[in-house]
Amino acid sequence: MPVDPLIRTPLTDLTGMLVTHQDSRCAGLEMKTMNCFEAYGHLRALEKCSDLMEDYKECFLMQKQAKRYQDMRIERYRQYFTGKRSKDELFAEGPALDSFQRY
Repeated sequence: MPVDPLIRTPLTDLTGMLVTHQDSRCAGLEMKTMNCFEAYGHLRALEKCSDLMEDYKECFLMQKQAKRYQDMRIERYRQYFTGKRSKDELFAEGPALDSFQRY
């Protein structure tokens, strides 16, 4: 969680974005979480805003997504070693080299 600095200087304002996720895809979720924390205060917000906080953490840590990827990969290799998949079917063909990928 971002915290307010003890001493505010122009350098603080220039580097403030480095400790937040305002330049990523999680910017909107972070803002909603911060607004919730501001509305309820830190102690009550831990209870009231826990769902927003969990979504925000998942957005920038991507632990569930990494776990899903790992589970699918393990299952594909298990199927390959038991003979249910051939080596050609192990992974899908990737996108064309000149394709655009949006996050």
